[in-house]
Amino acid sequence: MNLKTVLILLVLALATIFALVCVLLTRGVKPTSCEPQTLSTLQGKHGDQSLVFADLTPEEMVQVVTYLQENLGVPLVDASQANPSDNCIYYIDVQLPTKAEVLGFLDHGDRRPPRQALAVVYFGNQPDPNVTEYVVGPLPKPTTHRDLTVQKYGGKLPYHRRPVTEKEYKAIDHFVYQEFSKAPSLLRECCDYDGTNFATLTTVPRGFQSGDRATWFVLFQNVNGSGYYLHPVGLEVLVNHSSLDISQWRISQVFYNGQYYQDMEQLESEFTEGHMKSVKVKKVRPDEEFGSMRPRVVPMAPGPLQYEPRGPRYSIQNNQVIFQSWSFAFGMDVNTGPRLFDIKFKGERIVYELSLQEALAVYGSNCPGGMVTRYMDGSFGIGRFACELVRGVDCPYTATYVDRHYLVESETPKVNKNSLCIFEQDASVPLRRHYSNLQSLYYGGLAKYALVLRAISTLINYDYVWDFIFYQNGAIEVKIHATGYISSSFYYGTGTDYGSQVGEHTLGTIHNHLISYKVDLDVGGTKNSLVAHDMTFDTMQAPWSPEHQIQRPRLTKTVLDTEDKAVFPLHSKIPRYIHFATNHKNKWGNQRGYRIQIVSFAGDPLPEASSMERSISWGRYKLAVTKRKEKEPTSTSIYNQNDPWTPTVAFADFIDNETIVNEDLVAWISVGFLHVPHTEDIPNTVTVGNGVGFFLRPYNYFDEDPSVHSPDGIYFRSDQDPSKCEVNHVACLSKTASCSPALPSFTYNGFQNQTGP
Repeated sequence: MNLKTVLILLVLALATIFALVCVLLTRGVKPTSCEPQTLSTLQGKHGDQSLVFADLTPEEMVQVVTYLQENLGVPLVDASQANPSDNCIYYIDVQLPTKAEVLGFLDHGDRRPPRQALAVVYFGNQPDPNVTEYVVGPLPKPTTHRDLTVQKYGGKLPYHRRPVTEKEYKAIDHFVYQEFSKAPSLLRECCDYDGTNFATLTTVPRGFQSGDRATWFVLFQNVNGSGYYLHPVGLEVLVNHSSLDISQWRISQVFYNGQYYQDMEQLESEFTEGHMKSVKVKKVRPDEEFGSMRPRVVPMAPGPLQYEPRGPRYSIQNNQVIFQSWSFAFGMDVNTGPRLFDIKFKGERIVYELSLQEALAVYGSNCPGGMVTRYMDGSFGIGRFACELVRGVDCPYTATYVDRHYLVESETPKVNKNSLCIFEQDASVPLRRHYSNLQSLYYGGLAKYALVLRAISTLINYDYVWDFIFYQNGAIEVKIHATGYISSSFYYGTGTDYGSQVGEHTLGTIHNHLISYKVDLDVGGTKNSLVAHDMTFDTMQAPWSPEHQIQRPRLTKTVLDTEDKAVFPLHSKIPRYIHFATNHKNKWGNQRGYRIQIVSFAGDPLPEASSMERSISWGRYKLAVTKRKEKEPTSTSIYNQNDPWTPTVAFADFIDNETIVNEDLVAWISVGFLHVPHTEDIPNTVTVGNGVGFFLRPYNYFDEDPSVHSPDGIYFRSDQDPSKCEVNHVACLSKTASCSPALPSFTYNGFQNQTGP
């Protein structure tokens, strides 16, 4: 072997060693960090016009509180400490301008509407107790206030309609626990009661007629770290708390194990005299698994992680979001929850307002608390209880999280940190695609990406996931998932006529969820008509063979010209295509429109024979379209819950057969699902199969599918190399997506400043 060969082999050996060393040194090293996104996909610019819809800032809330304290002329007690007989500020929220004022400002260069607040005040300390609503402004330093109660509701708000405060609930608990001392033998025997191991759950409504304020409270074991809603003890008490003098409160009825008693003394007497038997309820152990959400197995390797290789492709500034061709303003009403305004696609307004209105749950049971319950969650505070989202579970880990501030039952603003999340998601199914293997050979497809705005409200036992989803083709999806704990009754007798037994003493009670939304569509402007398209079969002779018949599908077209024609009862037939149409036409001569497509499997609405049905009469309809009016801003009211027999707002009154041709229209949409609880609802109801909602879809609005302008489409022919980046941008992912996302540290503040109804 000559010297030259030896040198060549030596060089090769050194090169091999160097390569191996490099591999060993780089093994386990994280890929490079993701580069920031240039946001070149955005088709709009941020401005400050969206602030016309903005929620109040904490500073504005403080200014309003100070103004009211100095100018109402009566002493105000902090609501967190106020008795029913006191005056207090119940809540403060933004008072939005009229639509005419806003559109004048946004579209016609008019002056910005003055910024104002809505203040709801309880006046318990006066001869005529009532609830009064004030408009306070202008902000940030208010100088005037105006009582708008009569103008808004047509009269005063009786005091018995007021939502129950946390302080009142605490006072009721204190009263009830004092009453328990009158039945020591029974409670010790049945439930090992020690004065601390019970939890109360409110029911509603609170009686049978206007003026009543008597509430059934269901008793459960006070389980630490688990869902007490699954551990009823068989005891329920009817508390009359109508008097503003707490010392006058009393227990009107007691229910125990299927029997009714006058009060706790009679219950104890019947037990000690041997006229009734108790049912021994085992005390829940700290390690009890039934109803616990503690994982039963150790964590595995992390699951798939969603992230943006070059950062978010959307932008958020103040209360405005821009994503590709979309832009919209967002906010959170303290009572009704998330709401969106001024939704535009390619610079054209599609929706003026898209807002949640109410979440209703109607229960059935053979126990009084369960059989009477009709929760109207707006009265508890859907927005107030939209609490912090858990990163990586409630939303993708790398989503953008937004804090929301509120002032309820306090004179000091509070914050729900990270209570809204915004993220782009890969739906893992193509928006559209085609593989051509006939004639020319090619593939074309578009990945289905969507922007999601999400909030989750915990209303006592239930957790509702509120989603607003924006797609590349100009469609909007509104979806709600239900999870959390079922509400239960004590299982006895014919309980399974009203649900399923899911525990030793636990009846999962049947209930119907109904959700109300307001959709103020502005398709090509504010002048729209409601048009229905459907199909029928025409029987005809075949032109080429007259002796044979053909059943030919034909398109039917109907203009629904009055409100009475534009209401569709919950389980009635509805045209397959129903849309808001404008007089403007697209390139092909079709009326430009947006279709409403509803996905729901609700149970039956409350019968109209019910004395309280008018308070939830929006639930009669899956869809109702009315002429928009400033005096009809919401489908319900927080005051309906405690006086459903004389509703403050009755949606049925909105429908008065007015013409709705070429008018500013509003669609009121109800979706929901019947829930018959089953053993798989333990510990929690899952979101799988428990999602309903609706779509707003372009219907001849564009000349073609606008997603052709999405930067996410791909196309390649058989004579091209699809592995090259210049042909197919997806081929670049192996390089551009090999970065490592800079994950923020996990934090959670959701237990701070939290109270519950």
